[in-house]
Amino acid sequence: MSWIRRNLKFVAPLTVAVAAGVAYLAFGVFGVHTLFIDDTVDEDGPVFASGAAAGDAVDTPAASGDEPTVEAPATTKVDKLGDDGEVQASLDAADAADTDASAGADEAAPTESAAPSTAAPAAAPQIVTVAEGMFIPRGRYSGEGTARVLNDGSEQRFLRFENFSTDNGPDLNVYLVNADAAADSGALDDDVVDLGDLKGNIGDQNYEIPPDVDLSVYDTVVVWCVRFSTPFTAADLV
Repeated sequence: MSWIRRNLKFVAPLTVAVAAGVAYLAFGVFGVHTLFIDDTVDEDGPVFASGAAAGDAVDTPAASGDEPTVEAPATTKVDKLGDDGEVQASLDAADAADTDASAGADEAAPTESAAPSTAAPAAAPQIVTVAEGMFIPRGRYSGEGTARVLNDGSEQRFLRFENFSTDNGPDLNVYLVNADAAADSGALDDDVVDLGDLKGNIGDQNYEIPPDVDLSVYDTVVVWCVRFSTPFTAADLV
């Protein structure tokens, strides 16, 4: 103790430096504080470029209950003639009408134009689930919830976590991997597509999948700790 008192001007700075180094390792490298802090998110369903969003329904045009009206051809009422003169005049008029009809038959009949058709409006894009799976814990870490791949009929796709929960940690990323969820840890970062940082260790969240990703190959989602090269949770997408 007497040595420390005599060399306090050297010991004090050294103690501060050691404490700072330990704090850096604990919080900056190992991220021990993340073990006690949850990052909670609550994102709505994704909105696609087409305008489709979670909860959208396909709109169908309302059916019309009115029947088309067909006009009956006009009829001519002929009164009964009371004497021979009127009968003869009526016969002469009929002969003239027949002559006019015969002459008109040689002329080309006018072509009736078809009524323009009205095309039915295109159905609104609808979001469907093309693959999904349940998260399972990996190692000593927890994991639960559902992973779903959503599509609106275009090439755009989103990976959505619902009712999701896992342990928190440093440098957690979302991977699509070419391995099973229960595979050895070393196989879960060999061939991956990195969708970015995990937005929160608790809650619903969305990640857009690049259009060139083949989900028949990269068919497992993994929450991966980059700093310590270990999985926290994973789900097979089927």
